[in-house]
Amino acid sequence: MTGVSERAAMVNPISQGILDRLTDVDMPRLLPEPAPKGATHAQGFTIPVFDYAAVVVGSGAAGLRAAVEAKRRNVDVAVISQSAWGGTSACSGSDKQTLHTANTSGLGDDFKDMARAIRAGGAMDEDMAYIEAVGSVRAMASLQYLGLPLPQDPLGGTLRYQTDHDEVGRATSCGPRTSRLMVQVLAQEALRLAIPFFNHTTALQVLADEHAGQRRVVGILVIRPKGQTPDNPYGLAVFRCPSLVIAAGGPGELYRDSVFPNGCFGALGLALEAGVALVNLTESQFGIGTRREGFPWNLSGTYMQALPYIYSVGADGAEHNFLAQYYRNTQELVSNIFRKGYQWPFHATRMLDFGSSLIDLAITRENQAGRRVFMDFNRNPLPVPGDLRFSLSRLDPDVAAYLGKAGATQDLPIERLQHMNPLSIELYLRYKVDIRRNPLEFAVNNQHMNGGIAVDTWGRSSLSGLYAIGEAAGTHGVTRPGGAALNAGQVLGTRVGEHLGALGVSAGVADAALHVALDHAIGDLEKLLRPESPLTLRAIKTQVQARMSDHAGILCSPENAATALSEARALNHAIAAQGISFQRKSEIARVVQWQQMALASEAVLSALDHYIRAGGGSRGARAICDPAGDALPMSKSGPLHDVRFRSERAQDKEMQIVVQRVDGQLSITTRAVRRFNEDAKPFFERDWPAWLTGAVYNLAQDRQQ
Repeated sequence: MTGVSERAAMVNPISQGILDRLTDVDMPRLLPEPAPKGATHAQGFTIPVFDYAAVVVGSGAAGLRAAVEAKRRNVDVAVISQSAWGGTSACSGSDKQTLHTANTSGLGDDFKDMARAIRAGGAMDEDMAYIEAVGSVRAMASLQYLGLPLPQDPLGGTLRYQTDHDEVGRATSCGPRTSRLMVQVLAQEALRLAIPFFNHTTALQVLADEHAGQRRVVGILVIRPKGQTPDNPYGLAVFRCPSLVIAAGGPGELYRDSVFPNGCFGALGLALEAGVALVNLTESQFGIGTRREGFPWNLSGTYMQALPYIYSVGADGAEHNFLAQYYRNTQELVSNIFRKGYQWPFHATRMLDFGSSLIDLAITRENQAGRRVFMDFNRNPLPVPGDLRFSLSRLDPDVAAYLGKAGATQDLPIERLQHMNPLSIELYLRYKVDIRRNPLEFAVNNQHMNGGIAVDTWGRSSLSGLYAIGEAAGTHGVTRPGGAALNAGQVLGTRVGEHLGALGVSAGVADAALHVALDHAIGDLEKLLRPESPLTLRAIKTQVQARMSDHAGILCSPENAATALSEARALNHAIAAQGISFQRKSEIARVVQWQQMALASEAVLSALDHYIRAGGGSRGARAICDPAGDALPMSKSGPLHDVRFRSERAQDKEMQIVVQRVDGQLSITTRAVRRFNEDAKPFFERDWPAWLTGAVYNLAQDRQQ
């Protein structure tokens, strides 16, 4: 290490041992799997059967929380996972990944005020926002109890900072590995409680039974490659259970330009096939990050606040200071690079008035033109031609104040980054990327699905016995404060565990009900697996991802959305008619997942097309570009007419779009968001009996079904 790198190391007061401990977060070893309780015969297969009162699909932070809380309440629960410790919670993050929680400043936070902030983007149920606000204190405290090393001041207060969509400063962090550390402490607790884990187990289809006009869960069909036998060549297995918790994360494979780890399929297609209602599929989150072909990571926070030089490189190898084409002077350009750190997600309104989302637009245009985009931490931003050079003495007041308080007044970006957040450098080093020496290539990527399975205040879906939590649940609205997703998964995961405990579920499902559902599921699987089909996994993946990234990314038009929807429908019709080919039995799980991802793509585009056709405007995820739009971004050289967009309508904030598969077709409806009466006040003597009797859990509807 020489030159700049040596100076950066000298100003770092944190030992390498501390950096290593917070960067290299090892996961615990799983216990041996329990044996199946028996076997059943269906469609010529002999299939092992596992019996549990509840099964959690997914081993991330939300799923582990639900499993732990259920087990503590004596529920016989198991966790199944495609790849334990391989999902977004364990493998994704940002510079100092955020856990959003109640502020402890002064007299403490006002939960109603926090709920208003959580739901401020609109299209979010007001009661759920309040639940997340109230539950955040318990969620954080219980994680600290389990050993999560959240930073504190000398008097025991949790250190806080401001993040996106957060004006108060409710964010806290253990560093870039915050969610992985959450998974670690929850996994350790789950193993202490002897919760069974079934790894390399991929969910294929929810098994449901209909009785007296009501459908409810009876189990889930999975595939386990190590379970292949002559009379079970696919390695199928059944988990028989009356309660199923979907915690499989978001649809990371839906987009080509994605910061999700590879292989994250989520469960939207799984839920759609089960007839479960989904909500807010129009709402995603996009932001800058390194590409998934290397080490996918979000470049928010101090990566941008360190003020690196951002440039593009064309096919001829020439560098372009392309942001200088958008901002009027160097101070404006540099100050918005800084703001991109805490205004990290793209938002259409921030393209106006020379805001920070002009950066996302500019990067997207460079990539569309075939140029690669980089940030260099060894060079300060170049000036806008004709203007003064970069100087820390010429920054907007909010930027200068932050860097001054942080003591980040070093000469170069790498030195400022080393001073503010050395862990952010260490993290890339673990993946053989040395940003102390080399520029970092990045792009605008899909990062989070804010929609998902529609649930009530206890995490229950429209299918009795099926719950959803974490990114699989559609609890977020249009936007959310940074870190609110981690908090939401912990809060609702806890409530699902509590509900399962109060319900008193036990293992056991009628054999007849299970056999009918299982025969149907295997029949569907056999129709899909067609070695002679012209539809290949590679072709479906390429088509789905290109369609979503090119026509449903941050820039969207009515015409492109409608065309993309038509193409998605055609693909699903072809899959239904021809199935999907495969070469090896090891590809069977992927065949099912890509069939479900194609269905999820159609569902997202159906909701988006419905929203646009109804006059919906631009909000969190996307700019709805329209020549007749009322909002026109400007650049240094003048109006950007090609990205003129519709503004969001106030009435759309009060509604949610619901997508459900009915009789093989996607149905689109709308519903008003659930309200929360801020004037209602609890009263101890009046309300205590509801807690004592379990009435707060609203168990009647579960037992009736």
